[in-house]
Amino acid sequence: MSLRLDPRALTPRAIVEELDRYIIGQKAAKRAVAIALRNRWRRQQVQGHLRDEITPKNIIMIGPTGVGKTEIARRLARLVQAPFIKVEASKFTEVGYVGRDVDSMVRDLIEVSVKLVKDEEQAGVQKRARDAAEERLLDILLPPPVRNAGGVQTRPASQLPAGVLNRETPPAPAAESPAADDKPGEAHAGTREKLRELLRAGKLESREVELDVAENQNPVVEVFSNSGLDQMGFDMSQLQNLFGAGQRKKKRKVRIPEALELLAQEEAAKLIDMDKVQREAVHRAEQSGIIFIDELDKIAGREKAHGPDVSREGVQRDLLPIVEGSTVTTKYGPVKTDHVLFIAAGAFHVSKPSDLIPELQGRFPIRVELEPLTQGDLVRILTEPENSLSRQYEALLATEGVIIKWHEGAIAELARIAAEANKILENIGARRLQTILERMLDELSFEAPEVGRHGAWTVEITADYVKQRVGDVLSDPDLSKYIL
Repeated sequence: MSLRLDPRALTPRAIVEELDRYIIGQKAAKRAVAIALRNRWRRQQVQGHLRDEITPKNIIMIGPTGVGKTEIARRLARLVQAPFIKVEASKFTEVGYVGRDVDSMVRDLIEVSVKLVKDEEQAGVQKRARDAAEERLLDILLPPPVRNAGGVQTRPASQLPAGVLNRETPPAPAAESPAADDKPGEAHAGTREKLRELLRAGKLESREVELDVAENQNPVVEVFSNSGLDQMGFDMSQLQNLFGAGQRKKKRKVRIPEALELLAQEEAAKLIDMDKVQREAVHRAEQSGIIFIDELDKIAGREKAHGPDVSREGVQRDLLPIVEGSTVTTKYGPVKTDHVLFIAAGAFHVSKPSDLIPELQGRFPIRVELEPLTQGDLVRILTEPENSLSRQYEALLATEGVIIKWHEGAIAELARIAAEANKILENIGARRLQTILERMLDELSFEAPEVGRHGAWTVEITADYVKQRVGDVLSDPDLSKYIL
């Protein structure tokens, strides 16, 4: 995607157009996140000490479930290859209670960042890693000859790759031959090249080889601490070495393609500089990381009753320094959150954003309201996005030889039933479409393997087809609560 390659192309308009490919409606939310993302690029162009003074303008998305809040943030992060995590505010506890502390979201972000950078580095050395893996695999298939006491290169017959060498391969010369020291090596090199050709042609894929595969066994050590293992003053990798964990290997018999993949992964890990990866990961998490805090409304409001439950206001107070900008200790070093972009979301049916403590409200200066989805929006969701549900089901059943043809009336009927169900029952937005589609295609999905084996079978999905299978569900509200 060109937008990912050229940061200058990430104009707000271009970002909104890219998000439109996957998310229907919600123009205000898309504009807000597009401007926030562009401001990051603008900040990088600022020279001098003023750059550090410019902080991100965090966003609160207000709207019911299933209207695209999470998807907007996820697609935004994927667009720019930024470290991204989604957390739920209701799962955190205030200091002093057993559970996840808010600092853990930063540790999760840096873990995602390390994996992101590591994958990029490994992709850059993939060709070299593949070549080295091929050489190692050839050494396993055809071990190099060894010299005996007389200086002659020999190899036990048991080490020859059965079924690979043809019968015309010349025998090794006798020890007293003048060329005895050279011809075995030449024969081995020739045989190795034949093996290489067979390997690249895919003619050895049915064979199995035995590999020493690293067995990651973490020591069974449990430590209960609100600060997490990263802040306990020692490196967990050193603790693993102390217990001998992470170093053991076990033998596995695998087929040639899997063996090549495993060896390529090992070689790629050797070729990258993990210190450089960790430094880049910390920098990327600090400068372009995005943390999406869902269900913020669940911790809004002030408790009037006192008891053993965790204080929601206490979680807000613990969350405040992370959003304001602080330094969190991780196993990859200290990570500053001053320039991490925080996007919060919540339905705010019961509570309001003004129920948050004033200090936290001030750290989310941008607020956008997402509109509930209409019947027309549901029609567009079923047809316009590149990853629309109708296309997903087409692709799934096509693997069984079942071809689905959608009629325009069927799409409209599905959207009508989903919109009606959202009115009668709880409004869960576009997620209602998944429930209705699964019920409508239940019988077809079950019978597909049998009917598809006799050749391609086309199924016309019409409005009558939809009504026959799910139209009667809405007529019984009690039944609808359990089915839809």
